Amino acid sequence: MGEAMNPIWRNMVEFSGRFQSFYIRTSDVGMEYISANGSLLLLHALSSVFHLGVFAFVVFVLVGKGPKSSQLKTLSKPRFSRPYKLSLFLCFALSAFYAFLSVFNFIFFRGGEGGTKSFVAIESDLIIRTLAWSVTSVYLQSHLPKGGENKFSLLLRIWLLFFFIISLTISIHDFFAFRLRLQSIPLYYLYVDGFMILCASLLCYMGFFGTIRNANCEETTIREPLLNGTFVERKPGEDGERRPYATAGLFRIFTFSWMNPLLTKGYKKALDLDDVPELAEPDSVNGVYPVVREKLEGNAVSTWQLTRALVVSVWREVFITGFWALLYTCASYVGPYLIDSFVQYLNGIQQFEHQGYFLVLAFFFSKMVECIAQRRWFFMLQQVGIRNKAALVAMIYRKGLSLSSQSRQSHMSGEIINFMSVDAERIGDFSWYMHDLWMVPVQVLFALLVLYRCLGLASVAALVATFLVMLANLPMGILQEEYQGKLMESKDKRMKSMSEVLRNMRILKLQGWEMRFLSKIVDLRKVELSWLWKFLYTSAMTTFVSYGAPSFVSVVTFGACLPMGIPLKSGKILSALATFRVLQEPIYNLPDLISMTVQTKVSLDRIASFLRLEDLPSDTVETLQRHSSEIAVEVSNGSFSWDPSSPSPSLKDLNFRVLRGMKVAVCGTVGSGKSSLLSCILGEVPKVSGTVKMCGTKAYVAQSPWIQSGKIEDNILFGNEMERDRYERVLEACALKKDLDILPFGDQTVIGERGINLSGGQKQRIQIARAIYQDADIYLFDDPFSAVDAHTGTHLFQECLLRFLASKTVIYVTHQVEFLPAADIVLVMRDGKITQAGKYDSILSFGTDFMGLVDAHNKALEAIDSVKLGKQESRDLESSQNTVKTSTSAEPKLDFLGGKVNEPVVENQNKGQLIQEEEREKGSVGFSVYWKYITAAYGGALVPHILMAQILFQILQIGSNYWMAWATPVSEDSEPTVSPLLLLLIYVALAVVSSFCILARSLLHLTAVYKTAAILFEKMHLSIFRSPMSFFDSTPTGRILNRASTDQSAVDMLIPFQIGAFAFTVIQLLGIIAVMSQVAWQVFIVFIPVIVVSIWYQQYYIPTARELARLVGVCEAPVIQHFAESISGSTTIRSFDKESRFMTTNLKLIDAYSRPKFYNAGAIEWLCFRLDMLSALTFAFSLVFLVTLPKGIIDPGIAGLAVTYGLNLNMLQAWVVWNLCNLENKMISVERIFQYSSMPSEPPLVIEESRPDPKWPLIGEVKIHDLQVRYAPQLPLVLRGITCTFPGGLKTGIVGRTGSGKSTLIQVLFRIVDPVGGQILIDGIDIFSIGLHDLRSRLSIIPQDPTMFEGTIRSNLDPLEEYSDDEIWAALDKCQLGEGVKQKDMKLESIVSENGENWSVGQRQLLCLGRVLLKKSKVLVLDEATAAVDTTTDSLIQQTIRKHFSDCTVITIAHRTATVLDSDMVLLLDNGIVAEFDSPSVLLENKLSSFSKLVAEYTMRSSTCSEK
Repeated sequence: MGEAMNPIWRNMVEFSGRFQSFYIRTSDVGMEYISANGSLLLLHALSSVFHLGVFAFVVFVLVGKGPKSSQLKTLSKPRFSRPYKLSLFLCFALSAFYAFLSVFNFIFFRGGEGGTKSFVAIESDLIIRTLAWSVTSVYLQSHLPKGGENKFSLLLRIWLLFFFIISLTISIHDFFAFRLRLQSIPLYYLYVDGFMILCASLLCYMGFFGTIRNANCEETTIREPLLNGTFVERKPGEDGERRPYATAGLFRIFTFSWMNPLLTKGYKKALDLDDVPELAEPDSVNGVYPVVREKLEGNAVSTWQLTRALVVSVWREVFITGFWALLYTCASYVGPYLIDSFVQYLNGIQQFEHQGYFLVLAFFFSKMVECIAQRRWFFMLQQVGIRNKAALVAMIYRKGLSLSSQSRQSHMSGEIINFMSVDAERIGDFSWYMHDLWMVPVQVLFALLVLYRCLGLASVAALVATFLVMLANLPMGILQEEYQGKLMESKDKRMKSMSEVLRNMRILKLQGWEMRFLSKIVDLRKVELSWLWKFLYTSAMTTFVSYGAPSFVSVVTFGACLPMGIPLKSGKILSALATFRVLQEPIYNLPDLISMTVQTKVSLDRIASFLRLEDLPSDTVETLQRHSSEIAVEVSNGSFSWDPSSPSPSLKDLNFRVLRGMKVAVCGTVGSGKSSLLSCILGEVPKVSGTVKMCGTKAYVAQSPWIQSGKIEDNILFGNEMERDRYERVLEACALKKDLDILPFGDQTVIGERGINLSGGQKQRIQIARAIYQDADIYLFDDPFSAVDAHTGTHLFQECLLRFLASKTVIYVTHQVEFLPAADIVLVMRDGKITQAGKYDSILSFGTDFMGLVDAHNKALEAIDSVKLGKQESRDLESSQNTVKTSTSAEPKLDFLGGKVNEPVVENQNKGQLIQEEEREKGSVGFSVYWKYITAAYGGALVPHILMAQILFQILQIGSNYWMAWATPVSEDSEPTVSPLLLLLIYVALAVVSSFCILARSLLHLTAVYKTAAILFEKMHLSIFRSPMSFFDSTPTGRILNRASTDQSAVDMLIPFQIGAFAFTVIQLLGIIAVMSQVAWQVFIVFIPVIVVSIWYQQYYIPTARELARLVGVCEAPVIQHFAESISGSTTIRSFDKESRFMTTNLKLIDAYSRPKFYNAGAIEWLCFRLDMLSALTFAFSLVFLVTLPKGIIDPGIAGLAVTYGLNLNMLQAWVVWNLCNLENKMISVERIFQYSSMPSEPPLVIEESRPDPKWPLIGEVKIHDLQVRYAPQLPLVLRGITCTFPGGLKTGIVGRTGSGKSTLIQVLFRIVDPVGGQILIDGIDIFSIGLHDLRSRLSIIPQDPTMFEGTIRSNLDPLEEYSDDEIWAALDKCQLGEGVKQKDMKLESIVSENGENWSVGQRQLLCLGRVLLKKSKVLVLDEATAAVDTTTDSLIQQTIRKHFSDCTVITIAHRTATVLDSDMVLLLDNGIVAEFDSPSVLLENKLSSFSKLVAEYTMRSSTCSEK
């Protein structure tokens, strides 16, 4: 093996040689034996001929007839029998083993004493065997028997029998030769022969006696489980197009040809989700989620348990990818090992005939193995990542549905969305790195073995240097873990705040607070950026260490050779350099590995801590079997607390029993515990003591309506089957018929997020319809009548509660006293206790609590009676025009407009819907996107410097290697060009300078990254916050959050490095081409057409990959949106026992997201496989050219340098194209951010030249002249020429049926909508001529939906921090909240949870009153401000407004007639025009006026209910 081979290496080679099979007789003894025994040569010849025949026949079958995939399509993994699986494994094993022996035989035993002919014969036999068993494996997998046959084919069984006979013959030959000592045969040869006999025996047994399929499997049809648990029958062959990967044969799997149909379709047209095939069962969330869930049962989930569960769910793929990774690593070191021999061959030292061609063959074969192994490795890693993310998202969703109230307060929806969109994604991405943890030491070990062969004991120095490099990364890894944790915490806070802002954007714009809250988001982003900067800076240091590591290791290694006296020859130097180049990949990736490991650990910790949160206890409510008891609901000695740590329970001493069929009313003042009482029956409030029993199914109507995005019909059915008769009766009972009749799409109309395009009354009626359609036993209503007008409320109460649910148990909370007499029992609550209980008449005569409510109601009636309005007027009422609300938003509402009956039918049913599918760009990502991105920071000034630093680094790296190849002698006979010391000094100088180039590049790059991320964030968020309300009404929150979370994270952490990787690999590739062309310019003869073909492949691939990447982004938003909706409506979902249905929907959405991601991974590996093949051919051509040149034409050292760089040619060429394609996929995130950075904006916040006086308005007079409003140019007018004046300092009430234009008028007043004609003057100033901030900040509004933000009481009352504590306390006292706040431990700093969920709706409304008391505007608008409070509290609010806003203009919209009667003027709108406008007394004097009829209706309802 050469004179320089030291004893240790000889021993290792000798041991390896002894372990060869009988046919590896290329050692000194073996060659003599072969030469002396013609019988063994004859056996080898027969084996070669036989295997070659089998190979030719099987190839003919595979290529000529094609794989019989239709047979395979009927089989899924569990259908194959164990004998079949073992046979397939043994075929693979034999193929791999023969390939290994072939390479090992060629490397170690060529040129033995047996002669070239014997060596060629044995080597040929091994190669033919490898090929034969490879195609046998393909045949075994792709050609299965037809029909009902279940045996291996006859030809296959004959082949296995002959293989057994040949193996047995050779084994007997070796055995007798050993026993008779005909030759010196080592004992280990017989062990290998025995192994071959074992394999042949097993294959024969299974071939003749085994079966392919399990006995209980049928072949004619497939029963495929659906998400809902049902099954669908499918015939064989239908699965090929639906699931191409699951049905592909081995050849198609290895070459990724199963992607061809999708790539062809994508090349011809822009792909839609329907074009993307389905996932195989193991790749779908249904295949992996149950495994993970089973391993994580219970709440005690640790990070280790979560990690183990994820690994166990994909353990087969982890094991297989580990095998491919190891095979790739072995193949990658074949080249460095052979370079010395190649240089010596070029120098004229030839060990055997045709050695050069065998070297070329070995290089090419190793590259082929490397390509196949890497492609399978990478694809399966992505498979693992997709499965893990799907399982995590499903687990997080399931946990979100079951969180207790206390847990919900600690983890807001925005934070949980981050778990799904960022942390789960990161854990999925870690699959790329999971094998690097053990591969790095393995690669280092292989490198040391090659170095030991070349440089002897100097390899110890390389080991020490490598260890020091890895050690240097540890402290930076620790810092990165800390910074990553802080970064994610700050991102959570930002997303939590952003989610809350988006939900409440309407109130922010009405109050003029949006820019203040934007500054809050920006401040949170600054904190996030500070941690991002630290993280990036640490990454730059790690990059500097890692890129300088190969040079450092090589300097130390070569430096150690000088004192040890180890000669530095060019062949050995190049072999060492090639080894360092292979080793530099794991070292270069070390920063990413450390960073990704740290990030993944942080994400696993965060998700595990979330999964450990407390669930709602399942034993809070004891559920009895349906109809097993006459008692429907029973609470005994019940005490409940929203905060278990609080010493005083929220509800205490509850004792009541509700029989089946009873109607129970719950009343009380604001904050008395009415809603909490219903929640404790539902099991939502943690139980302190007592028992709760419920017999039968339940349905719940929340006080704050929860409506899903989707069709009205789907909201009402809520997963139940359509029963048309019942459905029609439900619509009639809920007064929805007329609403649906005027809609262009009827009940198929799509509702916006949170029911944004519905009025409050419509949302509430749809909620009630959903409940009563369920046909439950027990109904719980939480004040559903407060959001509708008097007539509709009466209709709902009588038709729904008293008639439709006449036989059902109903518990309803109400503030309307007129609905109490109809109840069988009335529960009066105060301070969390039931203070009175009984029939209406019985409790009316005693107790002050109930009397206070009734007295307030009677006073309201007295106000009406004072004008002597008779009940007989009610008979003249016109039928209620329960049309839909014309608008509660600035959205063009194609859905909800009156007078649409006669309009033509819309051809495209989706075109007129409010919520459209998310828009996505078509075609390639434009150059302008790239240009805007790279020039965002400092106008792109840093980009040339970054590229120059990388170019210098590459030049210096090539120069240092070129120096070592040129200056060192080719052989020991040659004289060195320079002294060893000078050789090393120049190499060190070049290495040091190149390392500092990398440091400069890293710092400049990360500076540009940081600045770009900050600029894009600010532009996008400014554009979002300045967008009109129509954008927020028509855009689901999930889409916006997806931009702010996933896309922004990509800009922060992924895209800059993807751009850098592309640019840097292009520079490296150009360097390799330059080196190779210097030695053999003829390589361009092949390289140019290869580049052309590569570009064609890339152009063929990129349309499909681009659209798949866009689909990934589009399909992720519905997952987030559905999750956000489910979290906000979790109480409703649980109350209907619909968790499983929502979980099923979530699983479907996850698979819809995983599908394009999976096939995108397949597409990129399809491309890389073909590029790798082309690169391997290019490299092989250059080697053939070098070995055919006459000796002396080229310098062997320089030629060896070209080969050293050429070893990386296929990898770099593939990486260039891969990075380019992946970059375009990732740049879609930038494209999406730019899309949201250039949206239409509202009018200016401030117009400097027309700013009003700081004290404006002084009087508050509002003049409206010919006001005309429409929501889109093609739509009819909503307000049709309104002209009126609201006198300054007076109260004006606005009334009208639903849809008459009341809320639209208010929105125009605040310029949420701008009119198409007319004007509004406030104190003589046209509000459309001044800035939005100047207008909105001078007006005050108490909205219909009371809004509170997460924070403190102080921050909710005074978000702009303009008022003192004394002023805040005074406002709290005025709005009746002062005493309650003073009783809290933290007073004004008391915590307010997300959406103010730890406050009742009535308390939230009172706090909104406190805001306007602080603001003291001259114009105050009340939009159904007292709908959620009882009559007593309503009276208190009205008294407060009369007292403290006596000199202000108060505009009131109310359904309670008594509230409007207190006004100085009343404006009655009808279909967008002024029907009546005068004082209440004047209007009531006219018995035929519409206002008189409204008041009479209210009186009739109260009197009728009282009589009942």
